[in-house]
Amino acid sequence: MSDELWRFEANQVVDLLKNNDVSPTEIVKSSINRIEEVDVNINAIPIKCFDRALRKAKEIDINEEKKNWKSLLGLPIAVKDYNDVSGVKTTYGSKIFKDNVPIKSDATISKLEENGANPIGKSNVPEWAGGHTFNSVNGTTRNPFDFKKTAGGSSGGSAAALASGQVWLATGNDLGGSLRTPASFNGIVGLRPSLGVVPRGQRHLPFDNLWVEGPMARCVKDVALMLDAGSGNSSEDPISFDNPYNSFLKSLGRFDLPKRISFSHDLGIVPVEKEIRQITSNSIEIIKKENIEISSEIPNFSGTLESFHTLRGILLACMMDDLLKNHRDDILPEIIKNIEVGYNVTSKEIIYAEQIRKKLLASIDIFFKDHDFLICPSSSIEPFDADKPFVTEIDGKKCKSYIDWFAITFALTMTACPVISLPCGFTKSGLPVGIQIMGKPRKENELLSFAYFLEKKLQVKDKVPLDLTKK
Repeated sequence: MSDELWRFEANQVVDLLKNNDVSPTEIVKSSINRIEEVDVNINAIPIKCFDRALRKAKEIDINEEKKNWKSLLGLPIAVKDYNDVSGVKTTYGSKIFKDNVPIKSDATISKLEENGANPIGKSNVPEWAGGHTFNSVNGTTRNPFDFKKTAGGSSGGSAAALASGQVWLATGNDLGGSLRTPASFNGIVGLRPSLGVVPRGQRHLPFDNLWVEGPMARCVKDVALMLDAGSGNSSEDPISFDNPYNSFLKSLGRFDLPKRISFSHDLGIVPVEKEIRQITSNSIEIIKKENIEISSEIPNFSGTLESFHTLRGILLACMMDDLLKNHRDDILPEIIKNIEVGYNVTSKEIIYAEQIRKKLLASIDIFFKDHDFLICPSSSIEPFDADKPFVTEIDGKKCKSYIDWFAITFALTMTACPVISLPCGFTKSGLPVGIQIMGKPRKENELLSFAYFLEKKLQVKDKVPLDLTKK
């Protein structure tokens, strides 16, 4: 069985552990074998901590762990290289930290480890931020569906590791789409939860309301499983809180189907490739068959892109001010430009950004009075060539900045609503396409339940993990 465990869903492997059909050590060894077999072509997990994972596996008492209903029972996970794991190198994709080994795990990972997760390696990231996973320390991550294409970013390593069967669960985080874009590009599921659902480490600004941590997996059920293990209050994160709905996993299938949802190709503000429009429209036709009313009404997103750039610049400037002063020559030029946006922001621009967000949230409130969900593409484009640093044009329209090609995700960031990226189909060249489903604030349980239903109807889930031995 161990040779085939990589094909199983995380919830199935946890059940095997729970029933003592396999041991934590066997599961870790299975993951190690798969990583060594396929990651040479993908570079999803450049930093390994196999010895640490094996040691932790031997220490796990399954009978004791079963007393904790949240426990993953020693299931190996990939940890994004923006998150600290005690005793394991964490580079943040920067040569400034190429030899950095944190003493303790951050709040996000500590919560998962507390609930039985076993980190097996660090998944690759862009330097500090971005939509394409490459850096000067650990190289470029390739898309398992086509090694010539990008895995997206910044959670590209996590997404590629999942799609290629190296791990069953992986951490991601999301500022402007860093979790949702790679989920779409790799045919897996990624959830951007509401602020505070998953605790954040002290590297983040404690009261920032844009950047969240979230689970990534191959299916909705596994995302719910991981969210149970990773959510909750932490003293390190003053905004974090305990889940009032008990189990996200047990919420699946317990809600009525929505009566009315809205679909938009572009939210009225971004260009989207024709093929992406067609594929995402096909998923809406499937929803219509369930007697769910489809509306074209959407909240007012005007001004959100400019406002996001302003607020993102301020965040990066606050987080990286000292690094830029002391290590300017060791930071990617595009990141420097984004930090300097924060330096150069005027009071008037900040006021405008906050006013726009206030108007958007008022519009969101009105929208949800007669809609249950909003659906749009997870990306404006299909995965592009990995040798390109970023996209400069979409559907004949030039991008203003190097992150504009995933503007359709950071528009939803500004809403503060939970958003899940769900695979919905493939381009003519065989590359994955995803949809974003936005739910009501703090209603992850309802969002996951609908996504779970829709996943079954779309019939895309079983396309991952990929059997790369056939390539």
